Amino acid sequence: MPEVCCIKLFALAISLLAFVASLHLPVHLHRSAAGFQFEINKQWITTPNIHYHMGIDGISVWLVVLTTFLTPLCVLISWTSIHERVKEFFILLLLLETALIGVFTSLDLFLFYFFWEATLIPMALLIGMYGHGRRVYAAVKYFLFTMIASVFMLAAIIWLYSKTGSFDFVDIQNAIRGGHVENFAAAAQWLFLGFFVAFAVKVPLFPLHTWLPDAHVEAPTAGSVLLAGVLLKMGTYGLLRFNLGLFPEQSHQNAWWIVMLALIGIIYGALVSLVQPNMKKLIAYSSVSHLGFVVLGTFSFTQAGLDGAVFVMLAHGIATGGLFMLAGILYERRHTYEISDFGGLATPMPKYAAYFLFVVLASVGLPLLNGFIGEFLVLSGAFQAKPIYGILGATGIIWSAGYLLWMYQRVFFGVVKHDVNKVLPDLNLREKAALLPAAAMALLMGVAPILWLSSIDPSVQTALAPFAQMAAKVVGQ
Repeated sequence: MPEVCCIKLFALAISLLAFVASLHLPVHLHRSAAGFQFEINKQWITTPNIHYHMGIDGISVWLVVLTTFLTPLCVLISWTSIHERVKEFFILLLLLETALIGVFTSLDLFLFYFFWEATLIPMALLIGMYGHGRRVYAAVKYFLFTMIASVFMLAAIIWLYSKTGSFDFVDIQNAIRGGHVENFAAAAQWLFLGFFVAFAVKVPLFPLHTWLPDAHVEAPTAGSVLLAGVLLKMGTYGLLRFNLGLFPEQSHQNAWWIVMLALIGIIYGALVSLVQPNMKKLIAYSSVSHLGFVVLGTFSFTQAGLDGAVFVMLAHGIATGGLFMLAGILYERRHTYEISDFGGLATPMPKYAAYFLFVVLASVGLPLLNGFIGEFLVLSGAFQAKPIYGILGATGIIWSAGYLLWMYQRVFFGVVKHDVNKVLPDLNLREKAALLPAAAMALLMGVAPILWLSSIDPSVQTALAPFAQMAAKVVGQ
């Protein structure tokens, strides 16, 4: 037992150190600058020409901080729920954190692909080794979906290298914009789709979402928190960084059907959540709906839409990560996620009920909490692009209030239906320590969003510059 305690304390210390170290990035970031900062560019492999090129901008900096913020909370929430192979569990958790940071900071496409695939292994093992019932099925399904989709991106990366002689994102972007890539016009649509398929599966965008509910339901609590909080953002980050960054014309041409899939995902995910009897599956389908807002904002090609898309990524990571932590706390006590097994829990667990309500309201998008700002900006951008996009997207907010508040009513209000629930212990100190930072961050992001938007905005303007030029050409004609 002392050895197990040392392992947990070591994992907590390392994850907290990583979080403290990551705070250096937003504190010293030049917020008005649009380019990449804190760059490292070293030769890694001579042939082929692969560099260890890393850097961040106003978009990726917050995704790195989100990753390091959630990892120590995952360590705390897993403190008593993991009983076997404890050392391996926390090693996998820290490996996953490392790979995720690599994804958000890599500026060499080979390095990016390396870290992209590296996230697969620890997450699949976390689900397959430490999950529930059908954990092996869920882990294999997750692995196959992401692995197969990533092959298309790899093919596109290799084609770009064969024409440019470089994997460097900035060099390739400059070569494409300068018209120096041979046969690019003929291949551009296929290259766009190669990247898009890999990212759409990871988002996941309707109809490529079917792996997500299984992965969430069977995953351990920490796996679900990082999966919803950060891993899904790999897809939306990829769409913004690589699809819009490398293929602006193709992004514009394909936007209409991508926006339609996003809107279907928003409404479909919400409606399916509404009828879920399983609390964890309900939260999983809510991610399909909320991530649809990110894709909608991204492909609106408006300042408000893209600002909102990045903010929703961060807000969703905090709120939905909090919901999965809360669901995991209840599972530890009752070993079930079925909503019908609860009822009246506000009586024996008033502190737990208060935290749960706060996080639910953040996820719904209550003003002064983090969910409101991002969704408001996304819908503003969608209205600017086409009013019908904003109208259809806004229905998702109505449905989200319906399924989340109805779930809350059935779990916490009324009389206690089952005798075993009458003696459920309320939150302990460790659980409060895991939940309080998430709740505080949800409030801070809602009250002072400018702390985030002031650094996001310049990077978004840079991403939108090619689209502004295209619009100017159309007006000139």
